[in-house]
Amino acid sequence: MAIKVQEELDSVLESINQAEQKFNIDASDFKKHINQLGGTDTDVNKQALFYAVNQIALDQPDWTFVAASLYLQELYCEAAKNRGYESTKKYGKFYVLIKILTDLGIYSSDLLTLYSKDEIHSIAKEISQDQDHLFNYIGLFLFADRYLARDYERNVYELPQERFMIIAMTLMKYEKKSIRLSLVKEAYWALSNLYMTVATPTLANAGKSVGQLSSCFIDTVNDSLDSIYLNNWDIARLSKDGGGIGIYYGKVRALGSDIKKFRGNSSGIVPWIKLVNDTAVSVDQLGQRQGAIAVYLDIFHKDIMNGFLDLKTNNGDERRKAHDIFTGVSIPDLFMQKLEEKDDNGRSIGEWHTFCPHEVKQIMGWKDEKGNLLGLEDFYDESDHKYFTEKYEEAVSNPLLPRKTYRAMDIMARIMVSQLETGTPYMFYRDEVNRKNPNKHLLGKGRTSIYCSNLCTEITQNMSPTTIVNEFQDEEGNIVMVRKPGDFVVCNLSSVNLAKAVPANVLERLIRIQVRMLDNVIDLNTISVGQAQITNKKFRAVGLGTFGWHHLLALKGIQWESYAAVHFADVLYEDIAFYTIRSSMELAKEKGAYSQFSGSEWQTGDYFTRRNYQTDRWNDLKRKVAIHGLRNGWLMAIAPNSSTAKIGGSTDGIDPIYSVEYAEEKKNFKFKVTAPDLNHHTYTYYRRVRHEIDQVWSIKQNAARGRHIDQAISFNLYVRHDIKAKDLLNLHLESWKQGLKTTYYVRSTTQAEIEECEACHS
Repeated sequence: MAIKVQEELDSVLESINQAEQKFNIDASDFKKHINQLGGTDTDVNKQALFYAVNQIALDQPDWTFVAASLYLQELYCEAAKNRGYESTKKYGKFYVLIKILTDLGIYSSDLLTLYSKDEIHSIAKEISQDQDHLFNYIGLFLFADRYLARDYERNVYELPQERFMIIAMTLMKYEKKSIRLSLVKEAYWALSNLYMTVATPTLANAGKSVGQLSSCFIDTVNDSLDSIYLNNWDIARLSKDGGGIGIYYGKVRALGSDIKKFRGNSSGIVPWIKLVNDTAVSVDQLGQRQGAIAVYLDIFHKDIMNGFLDLKTNNGDERRKAHDIFTGVSIPDLFMQKLEEKDDNGRSIGEWHTFCPHEVKQIMGWKDEKGNLLGLEDFYDESDHKYFTEKYEEAVSNPLLPRKTYRAMDIMARIMVSQLETGTPYMFYRDEVNRKNPNKHLLGKGRTSIYCSNLCTEITQNMSPTTIVNEFQDEEGNIVMVRKPGDFVVCNLSSVNLAKAVPANVLERLIRIQVRMLDNVIDLNTISVGQAQITNKKFRAVGLGTFGWHHLLALKGIQWESYAAVHFADVLYEDIAFYTIRSSMELAKEKGAYSQFSGSEWQTGDYFTRRNYQTDRWNDLKRKVAIHGLRNGWLMAIAPNSSTAKIGGSTDGIDPIYSVEYAEEKKNFKFKVTAPDLNHHTYTYYRRVRHEIDQVWSIKQNAARGRHIDQAISFNLYVRHDIKAKDLLNLHLESWKQGLKTTYYVRSTTQAEIEECEACHS
C-alpha cells in the first residue's frame, strides 16, 4: 500500500511541478498539503484533484490545467487496470484495446476486418499522449464522462487520444487504401489538436457496434391520421438513437375544421403535439436524456393563437400543454411588415388573418402541375415576385373562406410573452430561407421547399411528407405497407474551433479534411428511418460550423460591440465559406456530385451572384463548381456547440460568454469555470457578457456571417427580464431586416438554464 501511495504522490508532484513552470503558478502551499497526505492517504490523486479544482478562480484560471493533469492520472490508472498494463505507461497497446472492445461487443468488428494489424500498429505511432494536456478540466471531464468507450459496467477502457483515433479510423475506413492511412493521420491531427470537434453522435458512437452518427432530423407531417401516427413512430426510432428532431405541423387541419365534410369535428393540432411530447419523454436516449423535439407552425395557421403559443407556458388549461417539446413559428415577410403598419397616433393597426390549411385547399383550389392541391404554406415571396403575398391576399379576399383575424401586434405580443417565460418559440423567417435555398430548382421559384428548421434552428433543407401509397397482403400472407418517401431532412455536423484554428493559420488544411470526414458520415451511417437514409444520400447535406467566436475576439483584441467585430465576422466567414465550397468541389471531382446538383444555384452560379462574390478567387471557384459539381447539396450550418465547445476549451458557438467566472453545474457535477485564455489582456474583451451586451451588435455580426452560410445559424437573443416589449420587438424587427434566417432562444435573466439538445452540438 505504501508503494502505491508513493507512486501517486510522485505522479501528483510531477503534475504540479510541470504546471508551475508552464503557467507560472505558485503551488508551494499545494505541494505542502500533498506531501502531508502522502504518508497516510491511499487516494492522494483524488485529494489533489479536489484541491486543484477549488483553486480555479478569476485570478488563477490556469489551475484548470493542473486539475486536468491530475484527472488524466486517474484515467490512465483506470484504463491500465481494466486493460492489464502498468499505469506508468499511460497509454497501452492500441491494437489490444481494439481487440478487447471488439470481443466485448462495444466496438464494431469493422475496425479489425478493414484494417490490418500492421496498419493499426502504424496508426498507433501517431497517437500522442502529450496532446492530452491541451484539455482544460471541464473539457476533459465532459469528454471522459460522456464519450470515452466503457464496458457495460461503465469501466473506462479508452483514453482521449484513442477516442480521437478511433473516430479518424472509422470515418476513413472506406477510403482508397492508397491514401487511407494518410487521411486517418490527417483526421487525427485535426481532432487531437482540438482544431475541430465532431458532433455529439459521432463523438460518442464512431467505431461502436450501436448508435448512429447524424445530429439533426426534420420531418413534415401531412394532414392525415396515417401521417400523424407514422411521424410519431419515425421520431421515436430516431429519438432512441440520440437525434434532435424538428417537425413541421403547418399542413394539419385546425381546431373546428371538418373531417370527411362533417363540420366542427377536428380537434386541431394541440392533441397531436401532446402525443409528440409524450414520445419525447418516454423514448429517451439510453437513459441519458429525454428525446428533444421542436414543433413548428406557420403564423397564418388558425391554431397559432388557439393553443400553440401557450403550449409551454404555465398559465391556462393544463390539458392543452406540452412542456417537454420546443416550439417554433414560421413567419413570412408580410407579417413583419404588418407589425410596422401604424395609424397617425403611432398605434399598430396591421391586421393578420389566420386560416385552416385544409379549408384553404378545399376552397381556394390552387394546384401544381401534377394536380396536387396547394396551401398558403406552399408559397414564399421571392425578391422579384411576391408569390405568397398574392395567395394570402387572394385568400383574405375570398368571402367563403373562414378565418380568424387579429391585430398582428397582438400575435407578436403573445409570442414575446412566451419567449420571456419559456425561451420559445424560435423564429423561422420562411421567405429569406427559401430565397437563399441553393436547391429550390426542384420545385421552382415561389414554391416552398423548406417549411421549418430543426431543434437548434441551424438546419434548412428541402422537405416533403412521406405518404402511404398502398397496403396489401403478399403471397406469404404478410401485410405490406408501401410508403412513398418524402424528403426527411438529415444533417451531419462538425465545427471549427476558431480560437485554435485561426491563430494557428490552419483553416485551409483543416476544412479540407473536415469536409471529407463529414461527407463520409453519410455513407457510414445507418439510420433506422428509411426515408431519412434515402434523403441523406440524395442531397448529401453536411453542416460545417464554428465555435469559439468570443474567445477569438478576445485573443484578437476586438470588442464585441464594434464595427471591427462585424467586419471581422464578414471576412472570416467568407474565407470559411470559400474553403468549404472548394473542398466539396474537390470531393465531387474525386467521387462525384450529389444527385440533385444539375439545375441548382450551385450549378447555375446564382448562389455566388446572390452573395455578391465577384473576386478572382470566387469567379474561378464558380467556374470549377459548374464543371465538376459539388459533393454536398448543403455545406454550412452553425450549431449551438455547448458541450463540445467546452471539450475544445473554448466558448459556445457564436455566443458571448455567460460570465468571466461562473459555476458550471449539471446532474453529476458542479465546479468553477473561467473564460478561456483569461489574463489581464483578454479580460477587457470578456468583461461585457451575454445579458449586458447590446444585442443589436450581435444581430449585425450574425447578419455579416450569415451572408456566407448556406443553411442557418443557432443564434440566441440575450435580454434582461425587465426588457420593455417595444425593445424586444425591435430586436426581432432588426433580425428580420438584417436578413437573419432564424433566431433560437430568447434567454432572459429570469429563466433557469434551458436544457437543449446535445445531439446538435458539434
